[in-house]
Amino acid sequence: MADQVNYRDTEAVAGGMHFLRDPLDCEQLGVTVLEADPGWEGKAHDHADNDHEEVYLLVEGEAEVEVDGDTHELEGGDALRIDPDAERRIRNGDTESRFVLVGAP
Repeated sequence: MADQVNYRDTEAVAGGMHFLRDPLDCEQLGVTVLEADPGWEGKAHDHADNDHEEVYLLVEGEAEVEVDGDTHELEGGDALRIDPDAERRIRNGDTESRFVLVGAP
């Protein structure tokens, strides 16, 4: 069985996040596309309660991700793996950017 969805067909929430887990009927994997406007900033959070590690892949643009107080500068093509209990926050740069965010236990 295979499920298919175009992320542009999902409703964006929280300023440009397209959650694909439910439309793709994923059981163990979360997938989100984030289209961030210049200067967009996400909220600080972790995934310790559900033991999800995440990978942030910046497809295009420039952004920084703060992980437990350390800032990681990303440009298009960079990927960053984050432990479940690490606090993280995305801060977009001066141009639009697009991330693919993937998480699983």
